[in-house]
Amino acid sequence: MILIEMFTDYIRNRKDLREYVEIRKTIHERGEFNDDSLIKIQENLERLKIDNPEIYEKMYAVLEEVFKRDVGQIVDYPLDFAREILKMYKNRSSQSIYEEYRAVLEHEYQTMS
Repeated sequence: MILIEMFTDYIRNRKDLREYVEIRKTIHERGEFNDDSLIKIQENLERLKIDNPEIYEKMYAVLEEVFKRDVGQIVDYPLDFAREILKMYKNRSSQSIYEEYRAVLEHEYQTMS
């Protein structure tokens, strides 16, 4: 399994990214995020799940809808999701980040299907 496939599995299946950090150390392939960013993404997900479980579920619902509509950028889907989660708790509400992420569904490439 290549690194992006493994990352996708961890994101889509809500697995702990701290475990992914350890596993990828054994793989000689460069990832999109450094270890600190991956751990921050995991911490933000855990915090969001507690603080705002509705937004947590909606974020994953958008991710699954993006995969369902698959417009050929499958490598980017989990990366984009992770980037949005990384933005959480940086002087913006989780609601605004969700709305920004959800807007991807209205993008012309997503609505072509």
